[in-house]
This record gives sequence, C-alpha cells and structure tokens, in this order.
Amino acid sequence: MSPNQEYRAINLSAGPSAIPLEVLKTAQNEFLNYKNSGMSVIELSHRSKLFESILSNTEADLRRILDIPANYKVLFMQSGGTGEFAATHLNLMASKLVEDKQKALGTDKKAKCAYIISGVWSKKAHTECLRMGGNAHTIVDGKSHFKADGYYDLPAAAEWDIPNPEETAYVYYCDNETIGGFEMELDTVVPHIDPSIPIICDMSSNILSRKFDVSKFGVIYAGAQKNIGPSGLTIVIVREDLLIRNDSSNGLHIPSVLDYKYFADEGPMPHTPTTFSIYICHLVLQYITKNGGITTLENNRNEKAKLLYNLFDSNPEFYTNPIQNNFRSKMNVVFTLKKQGLDAELISQALENNIVEIKGHRSVGGFRASIYNAVTLDQVRFFVDFLNKFADSHI
Repeated sequence: MSPNQEYRAINLSAGPSAIPLEVLKTAQNEFLNYKNSGMSVIELSHRSKLFESILSNTEADLRRILDIPANYKVLFMQSGGTGEFAATHLNLMASKLVEDKQKALGTDKKAKCAYIISGVWSKKAHTECLRMGGNAHTIVDGKSHFKADGYYDLPAAAEWDIPNPEETAYVYYCDNETIGGFEMELDTVVPHIDPSIPIICDMSSNILSRKFDVSKFGVIYAGAQKNIGPSGLTIVIVREDLLIRNDSSNGLHIPSVLDYKYFADEGPMPHTPTTFSIYICHLVLQYITKNGGITTLENNRNEKAKLLYNLFDSNPEFYTNPIQNNFRSKMNVVFTLKKQGLDAELISQALENNIVEIKGHRSVGGFRASIYNAVTLDQVRFFVDFLNKFADSHI
C-alpha cells in the first residue's frame, strides 16, 4: 500500500499509541480555525472561553464515562508516570489522614508505604519511595516470590505481607504493567485491603478499557498517551479527604507542579496546561461516548485479547506467552518465538504488512502488541492472520 491521505499503519506501539482516525480527522479539520475563532486550537489562550469550554467538557465527559463520585477531584497535570511515583507518595504523606496515623505511631516508628510489585513500573514506584526517605514496605513481589526471571504470576493474597491499617500510610499498585504484559483482575487487590487504607493505583495503560468502582480508590492516575490522547497530559483522580492537611504541614515540601492540593485549590489551571493534549482527550472522550461508552470498549478489549491468546495457546510449539492466564494483559500482549533467529524476520515481514511497533521493551526483549482502545478489532484480526501465516511458513 502506498502512503496517501488515508494510509494508516496498524500501530501496536505501547505509547504514544494509536488514536481513533475519526478523532484525528476532527482535529485536522479544526486545526487552522477552531470554532471560527480565526485561531488554531494550539493558539488558544488557556484562559479563553473557548479553551475553558474544552476543559470543562473534558472533565464532565470523564466523570460521566467513569462514573466518578462527586467527592473526587479530577486534576489535569503534566507529571507523567515517573512524576506520579513521587507525587503520590508526597501528597499522601502530607495528608491529615496519614499525618494523624504517624503521630499515633510516635517518633520511633514510621508509617509504612506498602507496594505490590508486579512488574517494572510498580518496582520503579517502590524505588522512588525509598529515594525520598519513605518506609517502603513490600506486600508482595511476584518475581522474587517465585524466584523467577520475570513477573509472571502473584501468589494468593493469603501469602501477602499486608501491614495492619494503623501503621499503613497507603497501598500502591499498578493495574497493568505495560512492559511485562501483566494486568490485575478487578478483585486481585482491593478486596484484600482494609477500606481505611488509601489505595493508589497506576492505571496509565488500561484506564477507559473496563468498568471499575472509582470509590474503592484514594488516588488513580493515568498518563494520557495510551488510551486517552497524546503524551504530556496526566490525569489524576483523588478523593477529597486526602487533600485535607494539618496546619503544621500544609505540604510545603511538595513542589507545586506535583501538589494535588495546589491544583485542586487553584482551579483546573493553576498554570498553563497542556492545551493540545487536553483538546485531543476531549475529542477521544466524545468519540467513546458516541460509540457505546465503556461497555463497548470493554467488550472490544476482551475480544481482541482473546484472538491473540487463542493463537498463542493453539501454537505452543511456535509462540509463547509466559504470563499466568488470569494475569494476562488485555492491553499489552507479550510473546516470544520458540525458534531462535526469527525475530528480525518477523519484524521485517510485519513492516511489509504495515504492522508497526511490535518489538518488546528493551529490558525484556521478545514482542509486544499493545492493543489499546484505538486499535480496531479488524486490525487485530489482520495481525492474528499474519502471525498464523508466519508460523505456518516456519514450522
């Protein structure tokens, strides 16, 4: 296929990732003259009525799609996942809830910051907590528990080391590990944590792909560049009681750019936000609403993942996926070839078929197909057919 205006690769990148074609066309049509303003959307002042409308509608749409309760703030930040490793820790430790726990524990004992480690990103969050002097506690580490060479499984919750609520500042976990292709089931973590402990969840790579109960979490954050829009925007959903601080603290040690209370108190735009990323996010949320909402997205994600995993399971002599079945990601599908020396050929033939970005993360190798919301069912069917043919030609 020769490139033209309608040419579209099957983009299986882990992020930045595919965006629905309809959204891109709308952005293209509005790019030079947004709402007859005579200005591009990227030229709009963030204080203009036009952009304020974009921002308020984006928040309203997100609240409706995810059914976000009224006692949660939605913040549009620029921190990225790495910034949130620090932000989540700093903001929770500054909260009245955690400060009061720390006072009750006394000066000889530090409140525990408890982490469930299921892959690279949750491990990095744990490491960041240590860098900032936090009392990082490991509830469970799937890799070390099974003495494995990667994160493929978690033991039953009965084997976890969950500290008691009185000494726990928060529990942190990553819902979907993008690098390892490891995704939590909805009941993996939450039912096993005392409700008095705030749960922090990194949903960067699977938010908007399935229904979940926001009220079970203290903080949810997500980088936009997987299922929401372009890179540069991070959405934080935080329960309001976690923004309350004692007068003695007031979070003065938190950089303003990472301070949830600062963003909540100053309104949605304490400084210039990532206006274009928010605009695309606005269009994506409109597209989701128009096309059946989160129920449709969840059905699609399940069907797409099923096609790929069925392929691997029916060709075990050629393809392998190391993840325990109940933790197989429905967003980032990882696999390897059993035959040595074919990786470069698979990538080359994929490119010839307009299939791009299937190489696994540099830290783990192999292959990874990121089938986020904007990757269509037909595109996954085409990819599966390609993989079937590739296997047939080498067996």
